[in-house]
Amino acid sequence: MAVQYSKEKYQEKILHELNHISRCDVSDTRVQFVSVTAVELNKDFSVAKVYWDTFNPAKRGDCKKAIEGMRGHLRTLLSQNMKLRHTPVLNFFYNSQFEDQKRIEDLLKQKLDE
Repeated sequence: MAVQYSKEKYQEKILHELNHISRCDVSDTRVQFVSVTAVELNKDFSVAKVYWDTFNPAKRGDCKKAIEGMRGHLRTLLSQNMKLRHTPVLNFFYNSQFEDQKRIEDLLKQKLDE
């Protein structure tokens, strides 16, 4: 029997599984520093925009290369872990929200100190 997910639950499940995969199922240490921050599925669930960030911004380029190189493998592991017949194509995008937030906080702090 197939499990039916709402779009939001399916996105949340993919996010959780990709974070688990990056930490536990992948031997490339560059991917272990990646955190998936959001997943957006298209209307028919065939394509997923996967937003990610890294704990070490200096390694962002290395992490991006690793993720792009492992895209197919990550999709396979996602399919196996979630027991999916149709796994969405994974497109990865860097999410700079934490860097942006830090920059805004620094600017606000600077203004307050003046």
